[in-house]
Amino acid sequence: MLQLTRLILLFNIALTVGFHAQAGDSIRVWPGEAPDEPTGIESKKAKAVTGSDGVIRIPYVDTPELFHFPAHPDKSTGTCIIVCPGGGYGKLAWNKEGTEIAIWLNALGVEAVVLKYRVPRRDREKPHPWPLQDLQRSIRIVRSKAVDWKIDVERVGVMGFSAGGHLCAMASSYYGESSYKPIDVIDKLDARPSFVSFIYPAYLGNTRQDSTKLDSLVKIDAKTPPTFIAITHDDSDRAIFAALYYAELKRHRVSAELHIYSKGGHGYGLRPSPNPASTWPARMEDWLRSSGWLKR
Repeated sequence: MLQLTRLILLFNIALTVGFHAQAGDSIRVWPGEAPDEPTGIESKKAKAVTGSDGVIRIPYVDTPELFHFPAHPDKSTGTCIIVCPGGGYGKLAWNKEGTEIAIWLNALGVEAVVLKYRVPRRDREKPHPWPLQDLQRSIRIVRSKAVDWKIDVERVGVMGFSAGGHLCAMASSYYGESSYKPIDVIDKLDARPSFVSFIYPAYLGNTRQDSTKLDSLVKIDAKTPPTFIAITHDDSDRAIFAALYYAELKRHRVSAELHIYSKGGHGYGLRPSPNPASTWPARMEDWLRSSGWLKR
């Protein structure tokens, strides 16, 4: 039954995603050039490619954009989630971990925004600073749209897959520190996410360095946003660090929920499979509902 329900959902997504991606507002994250761009990045320009698996992969972004997927007014809850696709900070899995997710969130009454953040990596060892600028600015932009979009500024969450999950962890870690110089009145708004969702997050730690600790860049304290995490046991060493992240949330008395599924690997998005990990959307919906984010 779960498999059939998910297939129907994906069929509806396939019919509507192109329309929504065009119909929803496209908003440039920066009014001018994106900040702190290194020289020579233009040499890495490449066009988006659709693979044999049907996944659209965007390998180059120098002009970050937000794509708005409005919830139907009759279902709207006043909650908005910014979706950050994964792709190892080298590319963006645009439909599988972006637009398809946005339409699923719309079905829950959640306003959705998909962030096309900067890729590929500007710094191989520290790939997140440029995307973090894009995400912090995006959180503020969404809050600036609260009246127009009929959303609550206190109900703006972020959600990320793989590297996008790591990006959300950085936004959760450094919400009190602006990653760029303010450029207008929008930058006076709060960059702290109201809540965070990580789906198979990457780069939270490194077993080659220390499998008992989170990466030193990951910061958790009593003011860390409420967090939902879904991961699989067979997803390399990522489950170790997801569990450590949850343990730190618990230690700091931050509201959180963690699901570790036995099988599923990595990079499955919403797409159906016989693996237990395919139930994560239902569990996230439960979490959103029990946390009050789906209450109109």
